[in-house]
Amino acid sequence: MKIALVGCGEVGACYAQAWIAAGHEVFAVCELRQDPEMQARVGSVGAALHASPGPWLAEADLVVSAVFGYAAQTVAAEALPHMRPHALYADFTTASAADMRAAAAIAAEHGVPFADVAIMGAIALLGAKTPLLIAGTGADAAVNFAVSCDIPARAIEGQAGDAVQLKLLRSIMTKGMESLAVECLVAAEKLGLRSALYEVLGDIDRTPLTTFIDSFVRSHVLHAPRRLAEVRESREQLVEAGLEPLVLDGVERLFARTSAGIEAARASQGGAPLELVDTVEARLAWLTPLAEKHA
Repeated sequence: MKIALVGCGEVGACYAQAWIAAGHEVFAVCELRQDPEMQARVGSVGAALHASPGPWLAEADLVVSAVFGYAAQTVAAEALPHMRPHALYADFTTASAADMRAAAAIAAEHGVPFADVAIMGAIALLGAKTPLLIAGTGADAAVNFAVSCDIPARAIEGQAGDAVQLKLLRSIMTKGMESLAVECLVAAEKLGLRSALYEVLGDIDRTPLTTFIDSFVRSHVLHAPRRLAEVRESREQLVEAGLEPLVLDGVERLFARTSAGIEAARASQGGAPLELVDTVEARLAWLTPLAEKHA
């Protein structure tokens, strides 16, 4: 398969090596950077370097966009008119779902199957073995190609934009956990308690993640006011240690919002306790209006 790559940063360079190892040809790279380092990188895969999309894209069986997410729609609009109908366009960017769908609409106008490819992990850790989640009209073709290159991938039902939406939802969890880990472990290290902290976190290791987070949601509606006091005590401990709470500030705001919602609900029913069906769905249905942004 002849592949054109738009964007040859960390993502593009990583996957280009996997495609070549599987016997495919990366014949051209489009990059704003034209410096000697980029010329050498592109030359190492035997590709021609272009500064902008053009008629040369008509040679490609597959065009892969690996640019920054904010540029995804613009790149698609510039590249797709030059592609052959039925060639595959795969967008590996972390664009917004709206931009991904707009790019897919442009592809449809030109008769080009479109694949919204979400990289579900850090390629710095797993390289081209990082799992891919793919949606859009070109999802099945993109999965088949990825698997042929020994790249783990699966398609999901739905339209382009659905895969990147799932990736960004996952990022709320992973980046939130990363931030909490940094704030918590910095404090634990400063207090000389990091090893002891790992011991008292051992129960978390024994619980599947989805079970663990579901239990949080179910109990949050019941215990947010009491836990708010604990959050404030935890925050004060950071301040006393000479540290600046950042993540806990947001945690405190969320618990305060839920606590206010509980108080309002109880007041509306004459002080009676809040009663909800003990399911994740019921608890989320109650919490969602609190989280909605109002003008």
